[in-house]
Amino acid sequence: MSEINYQSAKQIAQAIRDKEVSAIDVLEAHLSRIEEVNPALNAVVQLAENRARSEAKQADDALARGDNLGPLHGVPFTLKDSIDTEGIITTGGTMGRANFVPDQDATVAARLRRAGAILMGKTNTPELTLAAETNNLIYGQTNNPFDVTRTTGGSSGGAGAIVATGGSAFDIGSDTGGSVRYPVHFCGIAGIKPNSGRVPRTGHIVPYGMGAVDSLTQNGPMARFVEDLSLILPIISGPDWKDPHIVPMPLGNPADVDIAGLRVCVYTDNGIRTPTAETVSAVNAAAKALSDAGLAVTEDVPKVIAENPEISNDLSSFDGRAWTQRLLDRYGTTEIHPWLERRMAKATAVPVGEYSAMLESVDAFRSDMLAFMEGYDVIICPVAAFPALPHGASLEDENAPGLSYAGTYNITGWPAAVVRGGASPDGLPIGVQIVARPWREDVALAVAGHLETALGGWQKPPM
Repeated sequence: MSEINYQSAKQIAQAIRDKEVSAIDVLEAHLSRIEEVNPALNAVVQLAENRARSEAKQADDALARGDNLGPLHGVPFTLKDSIDTEGIITTGGTMGRANFVPDQDATVAARLRRAGAILMGKTNTPELTLAAETNNLIYGQTNNPFDVTRTTGGSSGGAGAIVATGGSAFDIGSDTGGSVRYPVHFCGIAGIKPNSGRVPRTGHIVPYGMGAVDSLTQNGPMARFVEDLSLILPIISGPDWKDPHIVPMPLGNPADVDIAGLRVCVYTDNGIRTPTAETVSAVNAAAKALSDAGLAVTEDVPKVIAENPEISNDLSSFDGRAWTQRLLDRYGTTEIHPWLERRMAKATAVPVGEYSAMLESVDAFRSDMLAFMEGYDVIICPVAAFPALPHGASLEDENAPGLSYAGTYNITGWPAAVVRGGASPDGLPIGVQIVARPWREDVALAVAGHLETALGGWQKPPM
């Protein structure tokens, strides 16, 4: 294993540009690391080694000619298997697409490759990305690099595991109810769910055009270091003239944000499920680090969260998950993973009048949250009430309230970043969630960068 595996994507790109290391050597180091850890993790489910080697050679040849392919020149990466990749099987974890090979890249995949990044392969996800545990009927279960008996979370669990172990410089996850943030939290890396309307969903297994639930799903970068989130997000952002919900909103630079003087709300308990003592300590440590840096920190919590504990689930379930069935039908899936089958069976369709009333309550929730946020620039809170649970436990009904900390910000659509803030007594990572005002990913990332430095950030797993 090479130390290059544990450098940031930004550092790797610079080392390649400076000819300190070749793109092919960087790629081989990452492929070697995947070969070393993947048997225990089952994180990478498809590899495109020959194509990646060819592209790495092209990157080296381009540099020899004095050509720069972009800000990610020669950097090897993986992509969540819910994101279409031309020429590489993309299943989205559903049996109907077990052998599906897209004929073109998803928008985010195409943009990263145009920026010079080299796609090595695909990472595991639950069926249609709709579970908090990464397991499916095609590829099976992904394991946590800090304890293989524990979950990586979902749905970007394969991404979280392989990035944490140095097998990939970065990945792109998707987040409908916490699916970037849970694996980031459970695997001890960094990630961001961008603002709703920032990054195109074109070519994602849960695509744009999903009606009432359309605003929930966002694609966002996952990496070991916050500086890579800041590097990658501008590359994948902006209209692609296909996803009709993407807004050409300017994206600020975190380097231009002066965090001193920002108004911070911190809460450790959302009134739905009280976190573990270590989770509370990690959030409090983050609050202290920000206070010490001159930010105005106030303990507060939006009361509307506890008043509407099921609102995220309600929005996606009140039609009896007919939207989920339409996706399964679209992809030709008849054999469904038991977890998704159970989730669909629990959803009961209600009369259209009740559904429209629920949509009104969602808008009222968003309004109440906006009114609360008028007094703050940033919210600091847990990602979940606990660190990584044993396999399957995160899907048990009694643990569902502990996952309520993330879904709130899919409903609001606001940007939410996560960095490692501490660890449990048995060494499992604990993340801290940093939520910013609408469209202020720059603020979320600036604060996340400070907390990464103050609290230590990513740590090497024991494998």
